[in-house]
Amino acid sequence: DMGYSRPEFDADQGASAVKEAGGTIEMHHGSHNEQVVYINLVGGMTLEPNEDDQRFIVDGWAAAKFGLHIPKFLIAAAATVEMLGGPKNAKIIVP
Repeated sequence: DMGYSRPEFDADQGASAVKEAGGTIEMHHGSHNEQVVYINLVGGMTLEPNEDDQRFIVDGWAAAKFGLHIPKFLIAAAATVEMLGGPKNAKIIVP
């Protein structure tokens, strides 16, 4: 239980919400080959995707922007990476 209801939207609606909040949509090129998860806690900063050095990037600070519980958001992100068969290594970026 994440403490809030599961969102009910499709990919296009999700993309619109990201854009309305000032975000951008990045398209993934090639196959997934992520080696690490970056958990970014630096407010307002997002790491640039790098298709030559693939990594999952989780902007933990963004959870607060949307009124979400940050620890639960990070647990959900970790569970998603695990379900996708992603890396078990994480690096935390702090201010």
